[in-house]
This record gives sequence, C-alpha cells and structure tokens, in this order.
Amino acid sequence: MEPAATSIRFRVLCWLGLAAGLSYLCRNAVGVAESTIRLDLGLSLEQSGWFMGAFFWTYAAFQIPSGWFAQYCGTRFSLACFAFLWSLATLGISFGYGFWTLCGAQMLMGVVQAGIFPAACNSIGHWMPLSSRSFACGLLAAGMQVGAIVASTFTGPLLLAFGWRSAFALFALPGIIWAIIFAIRFRNHPHESTAVNPAELALIRSTPPARPTADKSSAITVSATPRNDWAIFLTSTMWLLCGQQVFRSAGYMFFASWFPTFLQQTRGVSIAQSGFQQGMVLAGSLLGAIVGGMVTDWVWRRTKNLRISRSGVGATALATCSLLIGSAWFVADARFAVGLIAAGAFFAALAGPCAFAATIDIGGSKVPQVFGMMNMCGNVAAAVCPVAVARIVKQTGNWDLILLLFAAVYLCGAACWVMTNTSRQSVASSPTTSDDRDHS
Repeated sequence: MEPAATSIRFRVLCWLGLAAGLSYLCRNAVGVAESTIRLDLGLSLEQSGWFMGAFFWTYAAFQIPSGWFAQYCGTRFSLACFAFLWSLATLGISFGYGFWTLCGAQMLMGVVQAGIFPAACNSIGHWMPLSSRSFACGLLAAGMQVGAIVASTFTGPLLLAFGWRSAFALFALPGIIWAIIFAIRFRNHPHESTAVNPAELALIRSTPPARPTADKSSAITVSATPRNDWAIFLTSTMWLLCGQQVFRSAGYMFFASWFPTFLQQTRGVSIAQSGFQQGMVLAGSLLGAIVGGMVTDWVWRRTKNLRISRSGVGATALATCSLLIGSAWFVADARFAVGLIAAGAFFAALAGPCAFAATIDIGGSKVPQVFGMMNMCGNVAAAVCPVAVARIVKQTGNWDLILLLFAAVYLCGAACWVMTNTSRQSVASSPTTSDDRDHS
C-alpha cells in the first residue's frame, strides 16, 4: 500500500496567506488613521486623498517589473525582501511630518508590495493541483482580509492609547520577523522540499481530464504544441480580466480608505466605531474569498468548464454585490446599512478567486506577468479612487451619493465577466512544469 500524500502544500499556503495578511495590515491601517493624521498635520481633504492613493500609483506601476523579479529570483528570496522593505516603509509613515514625507513612505511601500501577489500566484501554480487552485487563491485573498480586519479592529484603539506614530511603528515589526523565518524555511518548488513525498508530488502535478462537452470552446484545451505566452497580453480575455479588476479594485479601495470617514459623516459614528464597522465589511470580504474559492473549484469539478467556473461565478457575484450596495443607499440606520454593504463585500470578494485562478489558467510560463498586468490595471483604479471620492464629495457635499456610484462600478465589473472566456487561452501545461527561469 502506497503511503498517503503529505500536506506540505498547505503549509506553503499558510506562508503565502500570512504574507498577504501582514501586507494588508500595513496598508489598511492608513484608512482608519486618516482623519487623525489629517487633523494632526493640518492636511486638506484632497491632500489626504492623495496621501492614501499614493501607495497605489507605485503599486500599480511596479506590478509587472516586480512580477518579473519574483519569477527570476524566486518567491523565497523576493518575498523575504519585499516583506522586510515594506516593514521599513511602514516605519517611515510613523516618522512622517508632512504631506510629502507621508506620500514618499506610501509610494515606497507600493513599490515593495507590488510583487507579493504575482509571486504568490506563481507559487500556487507550482504547489497546487488545478482542482484546488481556486480554493488556494481564495485562502490567499482571505489572508488579505484578515490583515485588513486586524488593521480596522486595532488601529482605532492603538491611536487612542499610543498615538498614530507609535501605532505604525508597532505594525512594522511582524513583517520583519516573518521575512527572516520565511527566507529560512520556504522552498520555491515541491521537488526542492525533502518533506514532500512522491504521492504529494504526483498529486500536485496531476491534471484531471476534461469532461466531454458539446461546447468545445468551453473545455480546457489540451495541446503539446509550444506557444508564445507573450501573445496572451494582446487578447480580449486579458483586457476583460483587467477590466473586472479595475472595477473590483476601485470598489474595494473605497471600503479600505474612505469608508470609516463615510460612516462618521453620514451615520454619526465615532472613530473607533467606524473602524469596527469597517472591520465588519472586511469580514464579509474574508468570508467571500474563502467561499468563492470553494464555489469556483466545486463548479469546475462538476462541469469541467472553465468559463462557467470563472466567468459565470464572477459575473453572478458582482451583479449581486451591486444590488446590495445600491440598496444600502436607501437605509439610514448605520448597522443595517453596514450589514447590506458587508453582504455586498462578501459577493465582491467571492469573485476574487475566479480572477486569481484565471491568471494561472491563461498565463502559461508568464503567470507573474499576467497577474501583474491585471493587478496593475486594478491598482491604477485604486490609486484614482480616493482622490475621485474626495473631489465628488467636495463638489456635491453628498457622501451618500458615493454608494450609488460604487453600485454602478460593481455592475460594470459583472459585465466584464460576462464577456470573458478564459478557456479559449487555456493550456494543459501547468506552471509547475513550465520553464519559468526560477533561479533561486
């Protein structure tokens, strides 16, 4: 009797999920502390918007370069470097004494965090079989939300107890510790780890055969013919994936930046309460990321149809999110409104694993660059979002109008998914076996 497969791949997911959580802890604390920092340093509302959005300009610009760096140097080396440097950038926020120094720290953090998810998705492609990749992507996305929830829950009390400078100094420490341990223990590929037995290695490299279907374009394509993976950047599928990421990222950025201030202005909640209620919305995102990965994999296993399991799930989730957030516009009670928005955030996050898995489906040997391209477009929208919200509120004086705006944004994301068909660009070759020039 052959020994059972080991489970080292799940330890790898824990490492990657923890990296995601720590990165979001640092970046999301800014949203809760925004009003405190703005008043302390005498910033205008628009300057505060630029400060919160500064991270995303460099984060977007360095997605593809950092994805290439992560692929060339390997996840083990690159993620350890990224974590150490983003921790220093977080420490830099605590020493900020004006608009430009705060923006500089945020921009540095954007540069070094840009490669986290291209590297993580590439490692998921190496370590997880096709039948489990969406769930793995969901756990990665859940790690982000755990970090965001911790930031929302604890930033407010830390501000009141120690001040915003000490709070950011504390948030810088975990990333440094993680980077050191990760560099020692992590391995880029399953075959590099002596703890992975042959049964687990075979499981990771397995690709189940496609179920016969009348719609040949919807089944995973099996071909041994080499192809030019760079051509994927010119396809409509690539740009539609970028489009849905633009709309999802813009929507998420509102909840990660202005949402506590929105609650303070429209529902009369305190700073501490607004952080807690932001945490409720982010908890919806956390649950949605996990359920989204499970649902996407379940649909794939039942249908062996990539379009249904990616585009179908993504479109349904974002359309439902749009309906729920639009409904919150009619609700004056803070708790009820936040409940509707949290449910909307759940469905928005449910579409996240679909997008992550789609980049692995179509990326071939260029998964970090494909993910980087998609995430770059999304984070340009995230960078614009805080400034756009500030200007809309300044011109209209109406914070509630923002809910209708983001209901429309998520509906546009659903439309992008309806037109997306990742199965047309899918190949049988897994990133696990691709020639990715991993030199680490």
